[in-house]
Amino acid sequence: MLKHFKSVLPFMLLAALAVSCTGKGDDKKKETAEELPMVEVQSVYAENVAQTSEYTATVEAFKTNNIMSSTGNRIKRLLVDVGSHVRAGQAVVILDDVSIDQQRITIANLKRELDRAKELVRIGGGTQQSVDQLQTQYDASVRALRNLEENTVLTSPISGVVTVKNFDSGDLPAGQPILIIEQQQPLKVVVNVNESDYPHVGEGMPVEVRFDTYEGESFTGVVHNIHPTISPSTRTFEVEVTINNQQNKIRTGMFARVFFNFGQSHNIVVPDRAIIKQVGSGVRYVYVLQSDNTVKFTQVELGRRVDNRYEIKSGLSSGDRVVIAGASRLSDGAKVQVKGQQQQQ
Repeated sequence: MLKHFKSVLPFMLLAALAVSCTGKGDDKKKETAEELPMVEVQSVYAENVAQTSEYTATVEAFKTNNIMSSTGNRIKRLLVDVGSHVRAGQAVVILDDVSIDQQRITIANLKRELDRAKELVRIGGGTQQSVDQLQTQYDASVRALRNLEENTVLTSPISGVVTVKNFDSGDLPAGQPILIIEQQQPLKVVVNVNESDYPHVGEGMPVEVRFDTYEGESFTGVVHNIHPTISPSTRTFEVEVTINNQQNKIRTGMFARVFFNFGQSHNIVVPDRAIIKQVGSGVRYVYVLQSDNTVKFTQVELGRRVDNRYEIKSGLSSGDRVVIAGASRLSDGAKVQVKGQQQQQ
């Protein structure tokens, strides 16, 4: 019996060793699989993307006029007040006209001297030089009188609303405009538009304008003027948009949101959580899952943001599977586990 046991013992040891080796191999394989990064992927496809851009701006008067006097005469009477609506050519300020009377007397004296000098030349008792000098003085005085008359009754060159009054009747205006008049139909906003949109903006283009004051209501604006230069510091250019204000609901100083619509494009769209920004640069990239369960570093060019997704202008193809979760431990060519893949197998 003992002899038989001794002959069987080597076979038992070999079998035990084989089982032991097989278990260790399976455990090692299991450990390696568990060490691979677990990722979640999503297939991405092309779709129509609205090419819209939103900008913010402050409402301004279409035109602003500062009513000032070049003579410095005292204010005799103000004909309007803050909030008054005025039309182009309407008198708004009357100034003291004492200087006008003095200037008229000066002109009358110069006219008599000029006539006397001309008569002397005619009879041979004077010089043409004297006539020329007096004529120059007379013409300058007439122009000065005309300027005084124009600056005694100040008129508004535009139709609009008086928004500022810095002086009252009896004041001697200095340093500031007497009144500020703003044209409020139409109004305008000046928008700083991204350089990338420059080829798509044209004069006469309709835009949508919204105000937080009027929630749910939109107004139509029109591109009125496009400034010809681009700021090197902000990479933007200024666009003036006029807004119809027939109902007088809009006021200067209001906060406005301006929406430009440039049509549609057909591009890949990916979840925003798939996009990674390379540290120290403006490069954006994603990880694309390959057929052998490795991931590929893929640089992409972003387009418009659509809710919680981004339009991709270049870098991806329709049907690509991109990593949308678990990318923090990845590098180019890394082997990964795909969430849900084992269950499917």
